[in-house]
Amino acid sequence: MPRTDEAEAWFTAVYAAVQEIPKGKVTSYGHIARLLGHPERPRQVGICLKHLPKSTSRAFTDDTVPWQRVINSKGQISPRGVSGALHQANALRSEGVRVQQNAMGEFSVDFAEYGWFPDTLPSEEEEEEAGLIQGERGAL
Repeated sequence: MPRTDEAEAWFTAVYAAVQEIPKGKVTSYGHIARLLGHPERPRQVGICLKHLPKSTSRAFTDDTVPWQRVINSKGQISPRGVSGALHQANALRSEGVRVQQNAMGEFSVDFAEYGWFPDTLPSEEEEEEAGLIQGERGAL
């Protein structure tokens, strides 16, 4: 079923925001939602990442969007399927993130050490700075 224009715009915004998370850092579904102006949509962020295409014919794929860098607000990797959490833990470990596993088999990351929680997306800051520079040049 094709996505509506609004849904496609949301998926694209989520994927673009996740691409800005630096290697070796993690954030939460809720923080991505907040950065996009919709703090009430953390589950929709998760849905977008769940449906990240594997096809290389698209602009956003599981190879170009670092989905593994988004975890739940408790600092835990949300369980999905038999080995989904392990796959995400291993992907994070390959980036140098220390992932702990408790006696229940749950994986977690220390937000104090690896958390990424900017007030705005770096790309928005760059756009603002570019606009200010343009404004200053126009005033000369």
